[in-house]
Amino acid sequence: MQHAFLCFLFHTSWLQARFFPVLNKICSMSQAFVKENDEQWLHEVSPTLNALIYYLTRENNGVRVYERNSFFDAKLGKTVHVMSNGGTYTKDNEGRWCMV
Repeated sequence: MQHAFLCFLFHTSWLQARFFPVLNKICSMSQAFVKENDEQWLHEVSPTLNALIYYLTRENNGVRVYERNSFFDAKLGKTVHVMSNGGTYTKDNEGRWCMV
């Protein structure tokens, strides 16, 4: 709504002459740049291996990340997943993903 209102104001001659540089920049911006923050944190990822792979692939600029190995770590008492991006991941006591 605010974006549309500013674009409307841009087309009035007085404002166009006075604020042309600022309003032109706002009105010509792509919606991709207007979009709010859509980041996701590792601990917010669903506790499945497929969800972890999807998340890591997105974080890796679309380059596929896969599981290289997994093993049970007796010291942690948890399964550890070694991924192709060089990271090792497990789930914390609440079942959320975390790096080891």
